Amino acid sequence: MLNLERLLQVPHVEPYTGFSISPDGTQVAFSWNQTGRWELYCLALDGSGHARMVTHGPGAKFAPQWSPDGRQLLYALDLDGGELYDLICWQPDADGGEHRNLTPETPDAILPGFRWSPDGRQIAFISDRGGTFDTYVMPAGGGPARPVLSLPSPDLQVRWSPDGQWLAVVTEGKVQQWRAIIVPADGGAPRPIEAGGAGDGPLCAREVCWSPDGRQIAFASDQGGRWQIGLYELASGRVTWLEGGEGDQESPTWSPDGRQLACVGRQGPRTWVAVLDLASASHVAYEVGAGVHHAPSFTPDGERLVVVFDNPAHPGDLWLLSLADGGWQPLTRSRPPDLAEDDFVMPSEVWYPSLDGVSVPALLYQSPSSSDLPPAVVTIHGGPTWLTQVTWDPFVQHLVSRGWTVLAPNYRGSTGYGRAWQLSNRFDLGGVDTRDVVSGADYLVGQGLADPRRVAVTGRSWGGYLTMTCLTGYPDRWAVGAAVVPFLNWFTGHANSRVDLQHWDRENFGDPEQDRELWYERSPFFFLDRVQAPVQLICGEHDPRCPASESTQAAEQLAALGKACDLILYPDEGHAFLQTENVVDAELRRVAFLAQVLQGPGSDSPEEA
Repeated sequence: MLNLERLLQVPHVEPYTGFSISPDGTQVAFSWNQTGRWELYCLALDGSGHARMVTHGPGAKFAPQWSPDGRQLLYALDLDGGELYDLICWQPDADGGEHRNLTPETPDAILPGFRWSPDGRQIAFISDRGGTFDTYVMPAGGGPARPVLSLPSPDLQVRWSPDGQWLAVVTEGKVQQWRAIIVPADGGAPRPIEAGGAGDGPLCAREVCWSPDGRQIAFASDQGGRWQIGLYELASGRVTWLEGGEGDQESPTWSPDGRQLACVGRQGPRTWVAVLDLASASHVAYEVGAGVHHAPSFTPDGERLVVVFDNPAHPGDLWLLSLADGGWQPLTRSRPPDLAEDDFVMPSEVWYPSLDGVSVPALLYQSPSSSDLPPAVVTIHGGPTWLTQVTWDPFVQHLVSRGWTVLAPNYRGSTGYGRAWQLSNRFDLGGVDTRDVVSGADYLVGQGLADPRRVAVTGRSWGGYLTMTCLTGYPDRWAVGAAVVPFLNWFTGHANSRVDLQHWDRENFGDPEQDRELWYERSPFFFLDRVQAPVQLICGEHDPRCPASESTQAAEQLAALGKACDLILYPDEGHAFLQTENVVDAELRRVAFLAQVLQGPGSDSPEEA
């Protein structure tokens, strides 16, 4: 059996807030939890030396950004998991350098997608200090910030043009769409990227990236039903579309000479890196292996790409791709050498019928040592606009090593299978997605892959919510359930969450007053009397997305009803647990709770998992 505590202590490079290659191309800065805390490291790109930790002290550090002259490094600091980031500027010197807080004692949330201006004198960032997430610009040394864009919808991403005259801002639109707005940096009327030119209406656009000459913006759009890369010409407003082969294309980035674009290709749970040649309209695909590739970025010489890659046998690491010969070189090595690749199980992609007959995709993990009718766990991804991919997951690998079957559905509402699939649970949240998950349990039992008396359900965030809709809506299917950082009451969850999340709720589930009956019906909190299985609730005190009060009030109600409930509250965590010791403790407790039911009392303890 794989030791879960050991697996959870294996570090990985943080893939979502990004890394930064220095302007001279000599080193890369990135966030890594090698010490059990999220710290920033710098590593030479020529492979010489070891990664050097450049931050210390309390809090988690993310989203490093080198200044244009390479003399300063800007990053985000989260002290308690509440996502109220401060912007910190590090100026390295022989003694380690100074770390200055540019936004001290600010109570607002600052998103980690900030950027230096091309001359290094200003910083653009997005904050909710005005009541919604708006775009601001402040002096690079700190000080008063001026707003440059304020819309009813929350802004998500900001990028400077190479000449510093414009900002491209991505803002959340309607119907799970994104809009890209071009804003004069010194003031003036903003203009959206439009579908075919001026007057044709806003185009779905996100992940904007300026060409090196500042004449075009590359972006990702699912306007046509799948994600593809578009080019917007600043002078004419003309949009052209690039063909990158099968599947979706996302996360575009320009080569330094402007002749190529790199992006992430995706087909369901599988990804690769595609390099598009703009002159020949050809493309070449590269992959480290079956797994997930994140955030490709060209080195300044244009000859290589840096990527974060992970899969079930490899924690997230930085990899270097040589475009000359297609060879990959690992820059970091997170997995200990004594953990072999064949210790881990790769999933197979399966499709099963939902309750209405529609086929649902899922990843199926089966243990070579499974019994004829093993216990099974249906694990539900968060989002809901997200998906389960072929990725590093110590929790799942440990379950499989116990001889259990694991199924991870990409229920309706998931990304990766086209826009229609992504939107198919809109205004039906907690409905069709719940039924898709329940059908996963039926599939396992019907195929002889699981003992019908020993099927568990668990998930995190939105997956925690669906865990509870499964336990209340279909109580006879489950032996036990564990919900991590869930919400259970649409009314209180909405009222107590962040303004950008409230915007998403209204866009995808209506209004709490006008749609009160639907919101009530889809809130498992009001139906906890239906629960038949033991329930575990795990939460963080500083969670701005699914407040801890959602779990505590449900635990109180379950106790009043005489239902078995295990509540675990971490006073120093938020939505994404940042401290390795808390991650380890929470996952050991989750496995032990499931094992006591699936394998009998006394079969496991948190220390033995």
